[in-house]
Amino acid sequence: MTEDYDTRKETEMTGATSTDLLDPAAFDAAVSPDYAALETALTAVLGARGVSSDPRQREKASVDGARMSPIIAEQLPLGVADLVAFPADADQIAETVRIAVAHGAAVTPRGKGTGNYGQAIPMPGGLVLDTSRARAVVEVGDGWITAEAGAPMAALELAARQQGQQLWMYPSTVHSTLGGFLSGGSGGTGSIAHGSNHEGFVVALDVVTPASAGELVHVEGENTLGFMHNYGTAGVIARATVRLEPLRDWRGLYASFDDFTGSMSVLQRLAALHPHPRLVSADDPHVSAQLPPDPAFPEGRSSLRTIIDASLVDEATAIITAAGGRIEDLREGPQVSAAISVLSYNHPIEWLQKSEPGVYFHVEVGGDALVDRHDEVMAVYPGAHLHIEATALKPIGMLAGVYESPEQVADGIATLTALGVGVHSPHQWNVDFRLPETVELARATDPYGHLNPGKLNPDYAGPVKGAIR
Repeated sequence: MTEDYDTRKETEMTGATSTDLLDPAAFDAAVSPDYAALETALTAVLGARGVSSDPRQREKASVDGARMSPIIAEQLPLGVADLVAFPADADQIAETVRIAVAHGAAVTPRGKGTGNYGQAIPMPGGLVLDTSRARAVVEVGDGWITAEAGAPMAALELAARQQGQQLWMYPSTVHSTLGGFLSGGSGGTGSIAHGSNHEGFVVALDVVTPASAGELVHVEGENTLGFMHNYGTAGVIARATVRLEPLRDWRGLYASFDDFTGSMSVLQRLAALHPHPRLVSADDPHVSAQLPPDPAFPEGRSSLRTIIDASLVDEATAIITAAGGRIEDLREGPQVSAAISVLSYNHPIEWLQKSEPGVYFHVEVGGDALVDRHDEVMAVYPGAHLHIEATALKPIGMLAGVYESPEQVADGIATLTALGVGVHSPHQWNVDFRLPETVELARATDPYGHLNPGKLNPDYAGPVKGAIR
């Protein structure tokens, strides 16, 4: 449990214990709250446009990218919201949680719904708390930026650039929200230098919990870990401060190879350059052919893309050409970094799935075995294709295959593990980061189980976040 959120800390902040802070209607999935009364109460705070019981709006707020997983897709719909709230700032996020808890409603927080594994689906119904209107960038300082939970990561990057700085990292879905990235994301553009988003990226969080009775609770440093990558099950992020660094002069370098072996041979060599590239991604020729049309993706060749410091273009070019590759284009400007970013991590697999709907699934993979035992890795699943990314230590990626059954996926994970491949499964919605700590923290912050029910399973024993790194 983090120090800030034990009962002693609650007493220091409020003069009361967590159980004294409110007298909530305990959440019970078998008992339906009075949603008409809840809608009236929320409307008084958020206004008529800040709450919706419209069926179309409720359905829209109850889906994410879970259809990328055929295992999850077979189980849809997993839940539909009874109400949707749209708080416009951090204080309204806090008040929305307080009111919902007082009415005994489950609360499922949501950013842009760009997560892919069902974590934002309101399984018992209840209230979906859509943070996307709480989008203010509050302040930019020297080495940090503060914004509300619904601020798009692209907006933070723009605000930082205007001050001669840049984010340490941002996700491949560049328009996803700050709160969503911290609550459900992991890494992305910038992770070669800075690792995952729980490794020093976050300076401070302002969170609201059922136990805080509508008050924002400020946590800093190591104490922020209790609210990261656990889908709002211990507390809802309302505002965050994250790290910046001096702006670099980036270039988008596009290269290609005759085959995927060539791309893989230079991936980690490029990542080892200093200053580190912001991103290095590559795809086999078949996946490359499914990407949006671009002259930099020549037919029949493996595409490699990197966001690299302008001072390193010549050195990177020499590495690529010496390995048999060729340079397809060199582009500049912030829009180029965004364009390369949105073709990283699971996005190429999404393009592959769109090219043949209903055919492919994927698992997240990592380790030197992706290169050193490549043929064995590709033999695990039928029709396999690999998207690969560089990190500071070893390659990671997305391994796609032709889907047959959940058992086939599970058996393949076991085989990959035996080959020395780290695997994370995108076919489940359970909290898989610091699970024991989150369970313990939630006992204090959410003692009646209102926050995102169905996602915090103490008995979950599957692959965990970080397994591929």
